[in-house]
Amino acid sequence: MLPWLTRAAAMRPQRTAVLTPSERLTYAELEQRARRVAGALAERGTQPGDHVALALPAGADFCVAVHACLLLGAVAVPIDPRLAATERDARAASAQIVLDELEDGASLQHTHQPQQDEVAALMHTSGTTSEPKQVPLTFGNWLSSALGSAVALGLDPLERWLCPLPLAHVGGLSILLRSAIYATTAIVHERFEPDAVVAALMDTSEPPTMISVVPTMLERLLDTGLREPPALRWALLGGGPIPSPLLERARSAGVPTAPTYGMTEACSQIATFGWPLPGTELEISAQGEVLVRGATVSPSALAVDGWLHTGDLGALADGGRLTLSGRLKDVIVSGGENVAPVEVEEVLLIHPAVADAAVHGRPDPEWGEAVIATVVVRDGASVDASALRSHCAERLARFKIPKAFEFAERLPRTASGKLLRRALD
Repeated sequence: MLPWLTRAAAMRPQRTAVLTPSERLTYAELEQRARRVAGALAERGTQPGDHVALALPAGADFCVAVHACLLLGAVAVPIDPRLAATERDARAASAQIVLDELEDGASLQHTHQPQQDEVAALMHTSGTTSEPKQVPLTFGNWLSSALGSAVALGLDPLERWLCPLPLAHVGGLSILLRSAIYATTAIVHERFEPDAVVAALMDTSEPPTMISVVPTMLERLLDTGLREPPALRWALLGGGPIPSPLLERARSAGVPTAPTYGMTEACSQIATFGWPLPGTELEISAQGEVLVRGATVSPSALAVDGWLHTGDLGALADGGRLTLSGRLKDVIVSGGENVAPVEVEEVLLIHPAVADAAVHGRPDPEWGEAVIATVVVRDGASVDASALRSHCAERLARFKIPKAFEFAERLPRTASGKLLRRALD
């Protein structure tokens, strides 16, 4: 298989491959730089299959480094530089080399011709319910994900996909690698800054046609004034439960959203608009757990029964459309009744004074577990526990109403915006 960058540079050498706020690289320039960095890695003794930790900020250098690894046949191990030193060290433990700045060597002449089952990148899960896990994703996983996403969302030959997500996260890196597979443009922001993202989306010279965000990011973009971005085909929205009021608010603002469900173990997207990507199979276990298999799933993530056990609760409607109802581990057993936190959060988020909400269980001598809600109140709004309890009582069964309401300035979330429910108590 020809390296994706080599193919893109041959097909469209002058097309912009990577665009950052401070730099622009065509595919010809990106390949030239990646070959020199790959040459420097080879001169340091890096062999195909070796792990190279990329401790670089999201930007042009990171993009060059990823492709340098792929050209050489080394496994890229993205490291989020915002992590604490001990966290960075743990993620880089398997690496033979830690790359925190680029070095040029003699241009690599003979690039690695990868096989579908070879590992391209070693990713880490978000660690929302446990410690982050290593997930090796193969060239076949990334390619299948890119092709499936193109079918699910369509593909503009002049696609410009804006990435405000961390490139060390599968959702961010997938934009970079899909763009190379498509020979289209990745617009990379080092960090999520709402004003900068809105400015990019409303730009009339090179407006993005796609963006990937998590719900909290979309909320902040709408708060910043995003309305009717001129070229946006889809805002791919994932990374956690998606409140229906947010979808309605985006619709009213003229922001087309594509709700998606995905996991690191499945190379990002599993289902979009509820429909599984082509080549992805879904099944619901007797316990209600969503099971996944197909070409996007990391071989290391498959259980002995041949399925990826997601830990998510869901159901399949006629025709195979997926709906989700929360996490298996998150289910609260209160007084012998099962309570899905996502259902309660959805109700709380309907309240006009609530900006964000998280629900979890707390050990309770009477109920076994008590339903607890932590709420972030919108700026300038006011609401108390009594009003929220009444709001929930109108919409939920009695056993689902939180026993206590707590208030916070913000909820604990990962760098990619996912709720850290286990950090609530």
